[in-house]
Amino acid sequence: MPHHLEKATFAGGCFWCMVSPFDEKPGIKGVVSGYTGGEEKNPSYEEVISQTTGHYEAVQITFDPKVMPYEKLLDLYWKQIDPTDAEGQFSDRGSAYRTAIFYHNESQRQLAEASKVELSASGRFRTPIVTEIRPAGPFYKAEEKHQEYYKKFSFHYNHYWESSGRAQFIRENWKKRKSDEALREELTSIQYEVTRKNATEPPFQNEYWDHTEEGIYVDIISGEPLFSSTDKYDAGCGWPSFTKPLLRSELKEQFDTSHGMRRIEVRAKTSDSHLGHVFDDGPGLDRARYCINSAALRFVPVKRLEEEGYGEFLALFQ
Repeated sequence: MPHHLEKATFAGGCFWCMVSPFDEKPGIKGVVSGYTGGEEKNPSYEEVISQTTGHYEAVQITFDPKVMPYEKLLDLYWKQIDPTDAEGQFSDRGSAYRTAIFYHNESQRQLAEASKVELSASGRFRTPIVTEIRPAGPFYKAEEKHQEYYKKFSFHYNHYWESSGRAQFIRENWKKRKSDEALREELTSIQYEVTRKNATEPPFQNEYWDHTEEGIYVDIISGEPLFSSTDKYDAGCGWPSFTKPLLRSELKEQFDTSHGMRRIEVRAKTSDSHLGHVFDDGPGLDRARYCINSAALRFVPVKRLEEEGYGEFLALFQ
Protein backbone atom coordinates (compact mmCIF):
# COMPACT_ATOMS: atom_id res chain seq x y z
CA MET A 1 0.00 0.00 0.00
CA PRO A 2 1.41 3.45 -0.91
CA HIS A 3 2.77 5.23 2.14
CA HIS A 4 0.32 8.14 1.89
CA LEU A 5 -2.73 5.87 2.12
CA GLU A 6 -4.33 4.59 5.33
CA LYS A 7 -6.85 1.93 6.31
CA ALA A 8 -10.05 2.29 8.32
CA THR A 9 -12.08 -0.66 9.56
CA PHE A 10 -15.73 -0.40 10.60
CA ALA A 11 -18.35 -2.95 11.66
CA GLY A 12 -21.89 -1.77 11.15
CA GLY A 13 -24.07 -4.84 10.84
CA CYS A 14 -24.55 -6.49 7.46
CA PHE A 15 -21.51 -5.58 5.39
CA TRP A 16 -23.59 -5.40 2.21
CA CYS A 17 -24.97 -2.11 3.51
CA MET A 18 -21.64 -0.70 4.67
CA VAL A 19 -19.86 -0.54 1.30
CA SER A 20 -21.97 1.86 -0.76
CA PRO A 21 -21.87 4.78 1.74
CA PHE A 22 -18.07 4.94 1.37
CA ASP A 23 -17.44 3.54 -2.09
CA GLU A 24 -16.65 5.93 -4.94
CA LYS A 25 -16.29 8.99 -2.72
CA PRO A 26 -13.27 11.23 -3.36
CA GLY A 27 -10.19 9.93 -1.61
CA ILE A 28 -11.56 6.39 -1.22
CA LYS A 29 -9.29 3.92 -3.01
CA GLY A 30 -11.12 0.73 -2.10
CA VAL A 31 -13.74 -0.82 0.19
CA VAL A 32 -13.52 -4.53 1.03
CA SER A 33 -16.11 -6.62 2.86
CA GLY A 34 -14.73 -9.10 5.35
CA TYR A 35 -14.46 -10.50 8.83
CA THR A 36 -12.47 -9.31 11.83
CA GLY A 37 -12.39 -9.28 15.61
CA GLY A 38 -12.41 -13.05 16.18
CA GLU A 39 -9.78 -15.74 16.64
CA GLU A 40 -10.55 -18.13 13.79
CA LYS A 41 -8.35 -17.76 10.71
CA ASN A 42 -9.90 -17.41 7.26
CA PRO A 43 -13.50 -17.98 8.36
CA SER A 44 -16.30 -18.55 5.87
CA TYR A 45 -19.48 -16.49 5.68
CA GLU A 46 -21.51 -19.42 7.04
CA GLU A 47 -19.15 -19.80 10.00
CA VAL A 48 -19.27 -16.09 10.86
CA ILE A 49 -23.06 -15.77 10.75
CA SER A 50 -23.32 -18.90 12.93
CA GLN A 51 -22.08 -16.58 15.70
CA THR A 52 -19.39 -19.07 16.80
CA THR A 53 -16.19 -17.41 15.54
CA GLY A 54 -16.23 -14.11 17.44
CA HIS A 55 -15.80 -12.27 14.14
CA TYR A 56 -17.77 -9.21 13.08
CA GLU A 57 -18.97 -8.55 9.55
CA ALA A 58 -16.97 -5.44 8.66
CA VAL A 59 -15.60 -3.29 5.87
CA GLN A 60 -12.00 -2.19 5.45
CA ILE A 61 -11.49 1.10 3.64
CA THR A 62 -8.29 2.24 1.96
CA PHE A 63 -8.28 6.03 1.82
CA ASP A 64 -6.16 9.11 1.19
CA PRO A 65 -6.39 11.19 4.40
CA LYS A 66 -5.45 14.38 2.52
CA VAL A 67 -8.62 14.08 0.45
CA MET A 68 -10.90 12.21 2.86
CA PRO A 69 -9.81 12.78 6.48
CA TYR A 70 -10.50 10.05 9.02
CA GLU A 71 -12.85 12.42 10.86
CA LYS A 72 -15.13 12.50 7.81
CA LEU A 73 -15.11 8.72 7.61
CA LEU A 74 -16.17 8.57 11.26
CA ASP A 75 -18.98 11.04 10.67
CA LEU A 76 -20.19 9.00 7.72
CA TYR A 77 -19.91 5.76 9.69
CA TRP A 78 -22.11 6.94 12.57
CA LYS A 79 -24.81 7.96 10.10
CA GLN A 80 -25.17 4.39 8.76
CA ILE A 81 -25.87 2.60 12.05
CA ASP A 82 -27.91 2.44 15.23
CA PRO A 83 -25.10 3.01 17.76
CA THR A 84 -27.40 2.20 20.70
CA ASP A 85 -28.01 -1.44 19.73
CA ALA A 86 -25.65 -3.89 21.47
CA GLU A 87 -27.25 -7.05 20.04
CA GLY A 88 -26.92 -6.47 16.30
CA GLN A 89 -28.26 -4.08 13.68
CA PHE A 90 -31.88 -3.84 12.57
CA SER A 91 -33.17 -7.24 11.36
CA ASP A 92 -29.71 -8.85 11.74
CA ARG A 93 -29.23 -10.10 15.27
CA GLY A 94 -26.23 -11.64 17.00
CA SER A 95 -22.57 -10.92 17.76
CA ALA A 96 -21.49 -10.93 14.08
CA TYR A 97 -23.68 -7.89 13.46
CA ARG A 98 -22.58 -5.69 16.36
CA THR A 99 -21.06 -2.29 15.67
CA ALA A 100 -17.40 -1.45 16.27
CA ILE A 101 -14.67 0.91 15.15
CA PHE A 102 -11.33 -0.89 14.77
CA TYR A 103 -8.52 1.65 14.97
CA HIS A 104 -5.18 1.20 13.18
CA ASN A 105 -3.09 3.74 15.08
CA GLU A 106 -3.20 6.03 18.09
CA SER A 107 -4.49 8.97 16.11
CA GLN A 108 -7.46 6.95 14.88
CA ARG A 109 -8.17 5.77 18.43
CA GLN A 110 -8.24 9.31 19.78
CA LEU A 111 -10.42 10.58 16.95
CA ALA A 112 -12.82 7.65 17.32
CA GLU A 113 -13.10 8.16 21.09
CA ALA A 114 -13.68 11.89 20.62
CA SER A 115 -16.38 11.31 18.00
CA LYS A 116 -18.17 8.86 20.30
CA VAL A 117 -18.09 11.33 23.18
CA GLU A 118 -19.38 14.07 20.89
CA LEU A 119 -22.25 11.88 19.68
CA SER A 120 -23.16 10.93 23.26
CA ALA A 121 -23.16 14.58 24.32
CA SER A 122 -25.29 15.66 21.36
CA GLY A 123 -28.45 14.24 22.86
CA ARG A 124 -29.47 12.74 19.51
CA PHE A 125 -30.15 9.40 21.21
CA ARG A 126 -31.80 8.87 24.58
CA THR A 127 -30.01 5.60 25.31
CA PRO A 128 -26.23 5.06 25.65
CA ILE A 129 -23.89 4.75 22.65
CA VAL A 130 -22.65 1.16 22.82
CA THR A 131 -20.48 0.95 19.68
CA GLU A 132 -17.11 -0.51 20.66
CA ILE A 133 -13.74 1.03 19.84
CA ARG A 134 -11.13 -1.70 19.51
CA PRO A 135 -7.61 -2.14 18.11
CA ALA A 136 -7.58 -3.52 14.58
CA GLY A 137 -6.45 -7.11 14.14
CA PRO A 138 -6.32 -9.51 11.19
CA PHE A 139 -8.93 -8.77 8.54
CA TYR A 140 -10.13 -11.62 6.31
CA LYS A 141 -11.63 -10.74 2.94
CA ALA A 142 -15.10 -12.20 2.43
CA GLU A 143 -16.05 -14.40 -0.49
CA GLU A 144 -16.18 -12.66 -3.88
CA LYS A 145 -19.98 -12.79 -4.12
CA HIS A 146 -20.15 -10.48 -1.08
CA GLN A 147 -17.85 -7.83 -2.58
CA GLU A 148 -19.66 -4.73 -3.95
CA TYR A 149 -22.97 -6.49 -3.40
CA TYR A 150 -24.87 -3.24 -3.94
CA LYS A 151 -23.60 -3.13 -7.53
CA LYS A 152 -23.87 -6.80 -8.42
CA PHE A 153 -27.36 -7.32 -7.03
CA SER A 154 -28.75 -3.80 -6.90
CA PHE A 155 -32.43 -4.74 -6.89
CA HIS A 156 -32.07 -7.20 -4.01
CA TYR A 157 -29.74 -4.81 -2.18
CA ASN A 158 -32.18 -1.90 -2.38
CA HIS A 159 -35.02 -4.15 -1.19
CA TYR A 160 -32.93 -5.42 1.71
CA TRP A 161 -31.74 -1.92 2.63
CA GLU A 162 -35.38 -0.91 3.04
CA SER A 163 -36.88 -4.11 4.46
CA SER A 164 -34.16 -4.62 7.09
CA GLY A 165 -35.20 -1.42 8.84
CA ARG A 166 -31.90 0.35 8.22
CA ALA A 167 -33.31 2.82 5.66
CA GLN A 168 -36.15 3.93 7.89
CA PHE A 169 -33.85 4.31 10.91
CA ILE A 170 -31.42 6.48 8.96
CA ARG A 171 -34.21 8.66 7.62
CA GLU A 172 -35.77 9.11 11.05
CA ASN A 173 -32.60 9.61 13.07
CA TRP A 174 -29.96 10.96 10.73
CA LYS A 175 -31.68 12.49 7.71
CA LYS A 176 -34.97 13.96 8.76
CA ARG A 177 -37.24 14.84 5.85
CA LYS A 178 -39.24 18.02 5.52
CA SER A 179 -43.00 17.70 5.37
CA ASP A 180 -44.78 17.99 2.04
CA GLU A 181 -46.47 21.11 3.41
CA ALA A 182 -43.10 22.77 4.03
CA LEU A 183 -41.79 21.67 0.65
CA ARG A 184 -44.82 23.09 -1.12
CA GLU A 185 -43.85 26.47 0.33
CA GLU A 186 -40.13 26.18 -0.49
CA LEU A 187 -40.19 24.67 -3.98
CA THR A 188 -41.49 26.04 -7.24
CA SER A 189 -44.60 24.36 -8.62
CA ILE A 190 -42.63 22.29 -11.16
CA GLN A 191 -40.03 21.28 -8.55
CA TYR A 192 -42.78 20.11 -6.23
CA GLU A 193 -44.68 18.24 -8.95
CA VAL A 194 -41.54 16.45 -10.15
CA THR A 195 -40.04 15.50 -6.79
CA ARG A 196 -43.23 14.73 -4.83
CA LYS A 197 -45.76 13.76 -7.53
CA ASN A 198 -43.45 11.94 -9.99
CA ALA A 199 -44.15 14.42 -12.79
CA THR A 200 -41.87 14.96 -15.80
CA GLU A 201 -40.85 18.43 -16.93
CA PRO A 202 -40.97 19.38 -20.65
CA PRO A 203 -37.92 18.41 -22.73
CA PHE A 204 -35.70 21.24 -23.99
CA GLN A 205 -37.57 23.62 -21.66
CA ASN A 206 -35.78 23.03 -18.37
CA GLU A 207 -32.84 24.60 -16.61
CA TYR A 208 -29.99 22.14 -17.14
CA TRP A 209 -30.63 20.20 -20.36
CA ASP A 210 -27.93 22.18 -22.22
CA HIS A 211 -25.96 23.38 -19.19
CA THR A 212 -22.18 22.92 -19.63
CA GLU A 213 -20.56 24.65 -16.62
CA GLU A 214 -18.26 22.52 -14.45
CA GLY A 215 -19.57 21.49 -11.04
CA ILE A 216 -21.91 19.04 -9.35
CA TYR A 217 -25.68 18.61 -9.26
CA VAL A 218 -27.23 18.08 -5.83
CA ASP A 219 -30.68 17.07 -4.59
CA ILE A 220 -32.89 20.19 -4.62
CA ILE A 221 -34.40 19.10 -1.27
CA SER A 222 -31.66 17.43 0.78
CA GLY A 223 -28.52 18.87 -0.82
CA GLU A 224 -27.01 15.38 -1.16
CA PRO A 225 -24.55 15.19 -4.10
CA LEU A 226 -26.04 13.22 -7.00
CA PHE A 227 -24.26 13.86 -10.33
CA SER A 228 -21.18 15.57 -11.76
CA SER A 229 -20.67 17.63 -14.91
CA THR A 230 -17.75 15.30 -15.67
CA ASP A 231 -20.31 12.55 -16.40
CA LYS A 232 -22.87 14.75 -18.19
CA TYR A 233 -23.42 14.56 -21.95
CA ASP A 234 -25.94 15.62 -24.60
CA ALA A 235 -28.16 12.62 -25.27
CA GLY A 236 -30.42 14.62 -27.56
CA CYS A 237 -33.45 13.90 -25.37
CA GLY A 238 -33.92 17.39 -23.91
CA TRP A 239 -33.18 16.48 -20.30
CA PRO A 240 -29.88 16.40 -18.37
CA SER A 241 -28.24 13.03 -19.03
CA PHE A 242 -25.39 11.40 -17.12
CA THR A 243 -23.41 8.20 -17.65
CA LYS A 244 -23.27 7.47 -13.93
CA PRO A 245 -24.23 8.94 -10.55
CA LEU A 246 -21.73 10.77 -8.41
CA LEU A 247 -22.58 8.54 -5.44
CA ARG A 248 -24.53 5.37 -6.10
CA SER A 249 -25.33 5.17 -2.40
CA GLU A 250 -27.57 8.23 -2.71
CA LEU A 251 -29.81 6.66 -5.36
CA LYS A 252 -32.34 3.87 -5.41
CA GLU A 253 -33.77 2.25 -8.50
CA GLN A 254 -37.16 0.58 -8.80
CA PHE A 255 -39.54 -0.71 -11.46
CA ASP A 256 -41.94 1.85 -12.89
CA THR A 257 -44.94 0.64 -14.89
CA SER A 258 -46.77 3.98 -15.09
CA HIS A 259 -48.13 5.28 -18.39
CA GLY A 260 -48.20 1.75 -19.81
CA MET A 261 -44.39 1.53 -19.91
CA ARG A 262 -41.79 -0.64 -18.16
CA ARG A 263 -38.96 1.57 -16.94
CA ILE A 264 -36.46 1.83 -14.10
CA GLU A 265 -37.22 4.85 -11.95
CA VAL A 266 -34.41 6.67 -10.14
CA ARG A 267 -35.15 8.19 -6.73
CA ALA A 268 -33.01 9.95 -4.13
CA LYS A 269 -32.65 7.86 -0.97
CA THR A 270 -32.42 10.73 1.48
CA SER A 271 -35.34 12.84 0.28
CA ASP A 272 -37.25 10.06 -1.54
CA SER A 273 -37.56 12.49 -4.46
CA HIS A 274 -38.41 11.32 -7.94
CA LEU A 275 -35.39 12.19 -10.10
CA GLY A 276 -36.02 10.53 -13.44
CA HIS A 277 -35.22 7.19 -15.09
CA VAL A 278 -32.20 5.16 -16.11
CA PHE A 279 -32.02 3.61 -19.58
CA ASP A 280 -29.60 1.22 -21.29
CA ASP A 281 -28.74 3.33 -24.34
CA GLY A 282 -25.86 5.38 -22.96
CA PRO A 283 -22.34 5.73 -24.39
CA GLY A 284 -20.45 4.04 -21.55
CA LEU A 285 -19.40 0.41 -21.13
CA ASP A 286 -22.47 -0.39 -19.04
CA ARG A 287 -24.73 1.59 -21.43
CA ALA A 288 -26.38 3.46 -18.54
CA ARG A 289 -28.07 6.79 -19.27
CA TYR A 290 -29.45 8.59 -16.24
CA CYS A 291 -32.16 10.86 -17.65
CA ILE A 292 -32.91 13.34 -14.86
CA ASN A 293 -35.36 16.19 -14.38
CA SER A 294 -33.67 19.56 -13.93
CA ALA A 295 -36.38 20.45 -11.40
CA ALA A 296 -35.03 17.80 -9.01
CA LEU A 297 -31.52 19.27 -9.07
CA ARG A 298 -29.53 22.27 -7.92
CA PHE A 299 -26.19 23.07 -9.56
CA VAL A 300 -23.11 23.95 -7.49
CA PRO A 301 -20.25 25.38 -9.61
CA VAL A 302 -16.65 24.38 -8.94
CA LYS A 303 -15.80 27.77 -7.45
CA ARG A 304 -18.46 27.30 -4.74
CA LEU A 305 -17.82 23.65 -3.82
CA GLU A 306 -15.59 24.43 -0.83
CA GLU A 307 -17.83 27.23 0.39
CA GLU A 308 -20.97 25.08 0.29
CA GLY A 309 -19.42 22.05 2.01
CA TYR A 310 -18.64 19.91 -1.04
CA GLY A 311 -14.88 20.45 -1.01
CA GLU A 312 -14.06 16.76 -1.29
CA PHE A 313 -15.34 16.83 -4.89
CA LEU A 314 -12.81 19.44 -6.02
CA ALA A 315 -10.47 16.57 -6.94
CA LEU A 316 -12.80 15.69 -9.82
CA PHE A 317 -11.94 18.93 -11.57
CA GLN A 318 -8.20 19.18 -10.87
